[in-house]
Amino acid sequence: MLSKIFAPFSKDIGMDLGTANTLVYVRGRGIVINEPSIVAINQKTGQILAIGNEAKKMVGRTPSHIIATRPLREGVISDFEVTEQMLRYFIEKVNKKYPLFFPRPRMVIGIPCGVTEVEKRAVEDAAKEAGAREVYLIEEPMAAAIGARLPVQDAGGNMVIDIGGGTSEVALISLGGVVVSRSLRIAGDKLDGDIVRYAEEEFKILLGERTAEQIKIDVGSAMEMDKPLETPMRGRDLVTGLPKEIIVDSNDILKAISGSIDFLISTVKEAVEETPPELLADIMEKGIYLVGGGSLLRNLDKLIEIETKIPTKIVDDPLTAVARGTGFVLEDIDRLREVLVSTEEAEILI
Repeated sequence: MLSKIFAPFSKDIGMDLGTANTLVYVRGRGIVINEPSIVAINQKTGQILAIGNEAKKMVGRTPSHIIATRPLREGVISDFEVTEQMLRYFIEKVNKKYPLFFPRPRMVIGIPCGVTEVEKRAVEDAAKEAGAREVYLIEEPMAAAIGARLPVQDAGGNMVIDIGGGTSEVALISLGGVVVSRSLRIAGDKLDGDIVRYAEEEFKILLGERTAEQIKIDVGSAMEMDKPLETPMRGRDLVTGLPKEIIVDSNDILKAISGSIDFLISTVKEAVEETPPELLADIMEKGIYLVGGGSLLRNLDKLIEIETKIPTKIVDDPLTAVARGTGFVLEDIDRLREVLVSTEEAEILI
């Protein structure tokens, strides 16, 4: 009874539960949290020491008994209990100003395309254990398309490429559903790993993941540049064990990530080849939309356009598109009910 009386006061939540970052959208307020999906744990006691921004500061800087870990790998939950604690932290952060008797929030959570029923159930269960009263799932490319204000319920085709931390997803959307989809484990984390391996093989330097990520952000490019950007690469010399610094440029980093980029492009081409002719005509007119942090890699949009011969553009604020999409579903859940996917039927309460 109390739940129904105080339902208008519930802070319903839309969440982009990403491998690299978690973004939280609160109904009526917009995006209120954007923090890394990282948890610091004391292995001796099992105690969680920090979550989000505070935990990220510890990456690579902790004693042996403290680990800073990501509870999600390649877009799915790899550690259920730690994910539950992370979700609880974000829910409590949103609701900290409200008394305990107010109803628990409803949640709309973005998930990768093609996840198994077990993986869907894991997300639902973790969110409910963390304090959500109802959980609804939406495929991330669909959420991104809604967040970019694309007409996903129309009969026309919309192609979205969502490049996150753990997965990249290519989806063709029409009439509120995904017509063609491809999901691959090549995204931001894989590019960082490519740079780490390249540094070891070419320069005999051991890099940390955060350093590799920063180099990618500073000078990374999907195509050769006439005027390459330069940045220092700092790490440990694998021969002497001492600190070492060299200067690398955009074209050096392209050599490191070219294999992964080529595989991504071939996957996009496969999706285009499977697209029905009528929808392909729509896409050639509208173009391909890029979302996610990985879409910000320099010249990636140009490379996809050259390889597919379809106009390609990066949506406004691509980092928050999925979270905005989950929030827009919350704001207009009656009209957008058909875009949700779930492992169970449940009444949606307004």
